[in-house]
Amino acid sequence: MPLNNSFFSNLDRLDWGVVFLYFLITILIGVYFRKRASKNILSYFVSSRNLPWWLLGTSMVATTFAADTPLAVTGWIRTEGIWKNWFWWNYIFSHVFIIFVFSRLWRRAEVITDNELIELRYSGKPAAFLRGFKAFYFSTIFNFIVIGWVVAAMSKVLGVFFGIDKLYAVVFCLSIAFFYTMLSGLWGVVVTDFLQYIFAVAGTIILAYVVINSPQIGGYDGFVTKINNIDPEHLKFFLTSCENCAETGFLSSGFFTFLIFVTVIWWSSHNADGGGYFIQRFLSAKNEKHAVLGMAWFVLNHYIIRFWPWVLVALASLIVFPTASVTGGDHEAVYVAMIRDFLGPGLKGLLLVTFLAAFMSTISTQLNWGSSYLLNDIYKRFIKKDASEHHYVSMSRIITLLLTVVSGFIALQISNIGNAWIFVWAMSSGIGLVLILRWFWWRINAWSEITALAVSLISMILIILYTRLNGLELELKYQIIVIPVSILCWVIVTFITKPEPQSKLSEFYKKVRPWGFWRPVSADNPEVKTTPFLPIIVNWLLGVCFVITSLMGIGKLLLGNKNIGVLLIIFAVISGTILYRRVSKEFSNLY
Repeated sequence: MPLNNSFFSNLDRLDWGVVFLYFLITILIGVYFRKRASKNILSYFVSSRNLPWWLLGTSMVATTFAADTPLAVTGWIRTEGIWKNWFWWNYIFSHVFIIFVFSRLWRRAEVITDNELIELRYSGKPAAFLRGFKAFYFSTIFNFIVIGWVVAAMSKVLGVFFGIDKLYAVVFCLSIAFFYTMLSGLWGVVVTDFLQYIFAVAGTIILAYVVINSPQIGGYDGFVTKINNIDPEHLKFFLTSCENCAETGFLSSGFFTFLIFVTVIWWSSHNADGGGYFIQRFLSAKNEKHAVLGMAWFVLNHYIIRFWPWVLVALASLIVFPTASVTGGDHEAVYVAMIRDFLGPGLKGLLLVTFLAAFMSTISTQLNWGSSYLLNDIYKRFIKKDASEHHYVSMSRIITLLLTVVSGFIALQISNIGNAWIFVWAMSSGIGLVLILRWFWWRINAWSEITALAVSLISMILIILYTRLNGLELELKYQIIVIPVSILCWVIVTFITKPEPQSKLSEFYKKVRPWGFWRPVSADNPEVKTTPFLPIIVNWLLGVCFVITSLMGIGKLLLGNKNIGVLLIIFAVISGTILYRRVSKEFSNLY
């Protein structure tokens, strides 16, 4: 294995002791849950529907905190500014909506995978085809890219720390995650996620504290003074004007990108009604109440607790390393260089464990989730319907191995993580609205969803060919075309094809009890009671207000703008208090 001397010089015995202890605990957890996971696929993929809210919520937070996350955030802040994090901040709108609506609906459905819902909601051959195709597409092509960028991020970490060649770093990273995922199923995944989240959050907070208090930065006062001397573009939370439009044109400007982030992405994404591994956690919850509280716990951690330590380090890196020459021009890898150069023995090992924990929590989830699609929605549904549970669990482990190998190959092709994030969104950006409406409008049918997905894929392929043939970059202004084209096509197809049979719609309606436009179905099922939808919309708006003002208020306080920060925190407290009073009685009545 090609290593330089940094492999031995960057970490001392104390650091290696921390790393070894982490691996030992992780392996023991995998071995401990092996027997429980091997009972059947219900246990292997959805933990026998017995997860408490705090465990499933923490698992979701850990999964979204991959090794790529602080690197991508650092790259964006260093090159464009804090505002670009609206690419994922925009999901505040959908994630808060999921708390009050989709987490409950998914748990009521009681399926093993979200694709299984397709044959609960739709009927006939179109539904069977859609279920199989989505399972294959998202578990392979889509999943490979996600796993690929996560592994690519971890290989950057190992490359900066140890000088390890990317190929060997990829093999090392995937081998670690594969072992305990294959062994223990979702049980092992969520329990190790809980441990990994503690390591990950503690590590990033410690790094931020050490960096800010270093001689190069001069403590908090020195940090606030020095960041006011860098380009103010890096400190913007919002883009409110099109300052660079004259140079780039409106559709290529940062302002256009910002507008798309805050107005379009959150409802057009394939994750609009939860997303695969989030849904897997809802389906694993003890009951509806635990699904709701788990999602709320995720939102609180994801947006309010863990983000700002990354920002502090990224901004400090602009003071210490104004250019990215220290990492060969790679702005994302500067975050790792800060770890290497600022932390001493023990802490450096802890931060390496932080990255390993973040990496493993995401990879293990992606592997388990992907294998659940291939096993439950393809192998069991179409190939071998009547095998034993032992056979299905064994096949799940074989499928996990195959996913691991192919993902490693894809990882070798990815260099920029932030670009990969945006590309994955664009690949399926035309299906978000139909995924939302299938819960609220009886008229949506299997052909609606098939058309949305097909047009999204075809449109994206044509856009890629067009940009490559003309020597153009695959910018957001091209990718966004997918959404209106897809919506137009699936709406037309919806009205020229027959609705789903009344019996199928009634079966879905009685089991899930959805809100919305179900009059032809609800009239035939008067015994099914649903709660009014307007109060849920009010709760959603209050929740969005609470999360955004909390996020921004903490940020303003940390960056030295105390007056605005305090004002935003006051708004957060008011909206949060009103929301708590509105929902506490309802949530207490959820069994």
